[in-house]
Amino acid sequence: MPVTPARARELALALPDASEKAHFDRAAFRTPKRIFATLGPQGDLNLMFDPDLQAHYCEMAPQAFAPLDNAWGRSGATCCTLKKVDAATLKSALAAAHQRAMAPMKRAKK
Repeated sequence: MPVTPARARELALALPDASEKAHFDRAAFRTPKRIFATLGPQGDLNLMFDPDLQAHYCEMAPQAFAPLDNAWGRSGATCCTLKKVDAATLKSALAAAHQRAMAPMKRAKK
């Protein structure tokens, strides 16, 4: 059964220490450290994965997940089509993105 934008918001905000803030024209779901997902005005959801998580979800549910077609996508940002994803899969994807956002940020080597 497809997920509505309202249900996606509910699932994102149910994660520990998750909050919602405006981010340009999107709702950003964030941990105290950083954004883990954004929800657009048309109901499109972007998840902030790393390339390994992106590959996992795109392989598991290619009808629902696809890399963003830009530099962010090459770094792991992934679009989820809510009309094509079930709640259990989205809950898992949000939890994975949330866990990644809670981890300490890696510093670039000089």
